Amino acid sequence: MALDTCPMTSPLPPYAELLQLRTETTDDGRRLFVMPFHDDVVGRPGYLHGGAIAGLLEFAAYGELTRALEGQGVVPKPISVTVDFLLGGKDRDTFAGATIERLGARIANVEAFAWQKDRGTPIASARINFLLAAAG
Repeated sequence: MALDTCPMTSPLPPYAELLQLRTETTDDGRRLFVMPFHDDVVGRPGYLHGGAIAGLLEFAAYGELTRALEGQGVVPKPISVTVDFLLGGKDRDTFAGATIERLGARIANVEAFAWQKDRGTPIASARINFLLAAAG
């Protein structure tokens, strides 16, 4: 994987900086968000905090959607977020990727997954519905 220098088209918000998020591009061109394990993301000792995992998933979904909407003059605004925690996140890097399930004129549905060692064993998933509002 190659490290991207700019995670999104605009500067990262303070929460993403707190999580120390970065992006990587896979060999097949997919973008992943990566959150390293550090003191600011610890929940119970040795495990990730659920809020940090949910934040990673939201940034992955938002990042994928803004990439798809680039140049269209549309701003995505989350209207519902559902996170399912599947396994405890351990003390290692956590990866997240997102897929746009539906991209309509006014609504987008995005699904995101977070994993650690194996993409086939997710630790959490999220379904996020976005309102697509005109910029300005």
